[in-house]
Amino acid sequence: MQDKAIALQDVDLSLGRGAARVHILKGISLEIGRGEAVGLVGPSGSGKSTLLMTMAGLEQPDSGKVLVDGTDLAALDEDGLARFRGRRIGIVFQSFHLIPTMTALENVALPLELAGETDAFARAEAELKAVGLGHRLQHYPAQLSGGEQQRVAIARAIVPNPAILVADEPTGNLDENTGQAIIDLLFALKRDRGATLVLVTHDLNLAGLCDRTVRLRSGRIDADTVAA
Repeated sequence: MQDKAIALQDVDLSLGRGAARVHILKGISLEIGRGEAVGLVGPSGSGKSTLLMTMAGLEQPDSGKVLVDGTDLAALDEDGLARFRGRRIGIVFQSFHLIPTMTALENVALPLELAGETDAFARAEAELKAVGLGHRLQHYPAQLSGGEQQRVAIARAIVPNPAILVADEPTGNLDENTGQAIIDLLFALKRDRGATLVLVTHDLNLAGLCDRTVRLRSGRIDADTVAA
């Protein structure tokens, strides 16, 4: 298992309560190797985003096992899981999730500050420069374009230098040209840092850039295709 970045074993997960409870993931087993890029595709409601959040430890399965970097996430308490996620997993959301009252620099430095790192701001500045935003350090999210906000979100995700980067529709709120720039950035980071990259996307062209494409349908893996 040590050569696997992520391994899911017969994972089931339901969300909601009572009559509104919905069975989302149904017997999912999947392995993703270190340094691999995997695209998760499928119709809306097929379970793509829930699967991604389960890999990242943001959703807990009802049954089955989720191992990340060889660690069984179920063995960690809430604080331990948060610390593990902060060190090992970078998460990029479609809607950026930046804190509006913080500058770009403060947003990126925040995860390092929470982890007690003393060089948080120097590292945050370096990552913002790496994503082409060295001139926007003191700008607030509302002063940035959508593409710039997503770059800030990516810098925040990668500042702890995580082994795994997961992205949920990272270009969903961006125009085509800006979206392409974000994709180029994500794949460059994967290549340069040797990170594992898992993307949820409706864009089959984007999925085609990955080493593998995993298609979900009704909460099950419908196909697992290796790029030619």
